[in-house]
Amino acid sequence: MDYKEIIQTIKPEMEKVMSFFESELAKIRTNRASPLLVENIVCECFGEKFPLKQLAAISAPEPRQIVIQPWDKSYFEGIQKALSAQLGMGLSPVADREVIRINLPPLSEEYRKSLTKVISEKQEEARRSIRRWREECWRQIQEKTKEGEIREDDKFKAKEELQKIIDDYQKKIEEEGDKKKKEITE
Repeated sequence: MDYKEIIQTIKPEMEKVMSFFESELAKIRTNRASPLLVENIVCECFGEKFPLKQLAAISAPEPRQIVIQPWDKSYFEGIQKALSAQLGMGLSPVADREVIRINLPPLSEEYRKSLTKVISEKQEEARRSIRRWREECWRQIQEKTKEGEIREDDKFKAKEELQKIIDDYQKKIEEEGDKKKKEITE
């Protein structure tokens, strides 16, 4: 087995870490309304559980408003209960005939700081995951070197290549987190 093959095996894992990190950031409220804030709220309809995005059209027609329009009137009550139960942050859904509106209040300075802190924590979690994958990959490379499957020269090339990939992902995490922090403070 070549060291490049070992490094290639962790790339999909790194992508999973990034996509999870990005999905976690999408759930954090900024100054603008976004369907991402509510689309994965679990609603119970007919004894089954569904994410909201499977039961309704979700839009943000105004900067501070989310509108949810159920595709079937029978979903309305289940959606409204789920939103009332799962929405926090001083948000309350308002039923308006065939749609549910959620008006987002402006973010207070204190709340902005706490959101920024949450983003920093999520960045650190993602960095830790990336480091764990780096350590796992490096351990495999060292094992293969001891077994004689990878030459000593290639081991150091592998370390450099692996570190370059890790640095790229660390940079992406930093950029995504900083972008979200900027959205919150604007």
